[in-house]
Amino acid sequence: MFFKRKIARSAATLLFAAFVGLFGTAGYYSAQLPAVISTSSAEDIKIAGFPELSCNSAAEPAVPAADTCPDTEQVTFSLFGAIPVKNVEVRRTEAPVLAVGGRPFGIKLLMEGVMVTGLGDVEGQNGTVSCPAEEAGVQTGDVIRQVDGEVLTSNDQLQQMIAGSGGKALTLSVCRGEEEITAHLQPVLSVRSGGWKGGMWVRDSIAGIGTMSFFDAKTGCFAGLGHPICDSDTGGIVPVHSGEAVPVDITKVKRGARGLAGELRGNFAMNESFGVLERNKPSGIYGRLNEEALAVLSANSEEFPMAFRQEITEGAAEIYTTVTGSTPERYTAEVVSVDYSSGESSKNMVIRITDERLLEAAGGIVQGMSGSPVIQNGKLIGAVTHVFVADPTKGYAIFAENMASELF
Repeated sequence: MFFKRKIARSAATLLFAAFVGLFGTAGYYSAQLPAVISTSSAEDIKIAGFPELSCNSAAEPAVPAADTCPDTEQVTFSLFGAIPVKNVEVRRTEAPVLAVGGRPFGIKLLMEGVMVTGLGDVEGQNGTVSCPAEEAGVQTGDVIRQVDGEVLTSNDQLQQMIAGSGGKALTLSVCRGEEEITAHLQPVLSVRSGGWKGGMWVRDSIAGIGTMSFFDAKTGCFAGLGHPICDSDTGGIVPVHSGEAVPVDITKVKRGARGLAGELRGNFAMNESFGVLERNKPSGIYGRLNEEALAVLSANSEEFPMAFRQEITEGAAEIYTTVTGSTPERYTAEVVSVDYSSGESSKNMVIRITDERLLEAAGGIVQGMSGSPVIQNGKLIGAVTHVFVADPTKGYAIFAENMASELF
């Protein structure tokens, strides 16, 4: 009898441990799944990286997520069809067909106002040392939009207004993140220059090289980089007043190595233009191709349907990028991991370059390749965004659907 009870207790303990393990596993999967999924399929939704999860809408009728959104529903994912894992909102929408880029382009941006990149002291005529901008409450990273109600368009304009102030206080309209601030700048007459100074350094434009990710052949709208353009001194996202995308001819590649980021180098075609740059967003830079560029690129680019995040899986892929001249080539790569739960981040996947040609030419991913489109199973899944400095063969990529949501 004693042994029977002992066996029964052991069986119960094992059964309890199994249940705890299963529900612990369900919690893990719940954390890995996104809260919202988009799909163009009316069939049961699958998460490519988690085939053990199922969603059987036919067995349990889908529940509308909102009365005002007839194409939105809520479904439940289950582990092995038995243990509920997570309720997920599903949005039914058609996946766009997009023309892939991979071409480098020059970025010429004029900011919406001027960005404060540094503060400095001014020695006044009476021997005192102060920083007028700091005393006015101005901080590094602030964007000054107006001075005394006049819209700022350049660094020179601001310096002229301070120099011509005659010592009169100037009212600044300042943007700090989402907040609008009014600051009163009291210029100081510098003992060194003899002119009125504000005690700050500002920037009004940015230039660089990036890679076009994809474009819509019908509208000419295009996306690039896969991450925002940020000021090198402040790290803040640069507000765009106007900008231009120009063709670039890659003339040299500085190879990446462990601990040292590589770089694409090239020449801007100053008398030519792809089109205008309109928006600088966390998911990339967006603009519109001119008619001539749209005709040329459409005739020389492949089109792919966009993959939704749940269609992406670990395994073989390709990237389109340019390491010489201006024409992209296809290179083999591998999706190492996919973070399905990541939202608007530009670090949704980890990819590895496997093509010996690209490894030989660049050492892997280098600066300037940001935006290079990634293809898997005949679909556009994303774009390269960052390189791992410790291992340049690897880097991050953003979901294509994150970028496409800002395209139209």
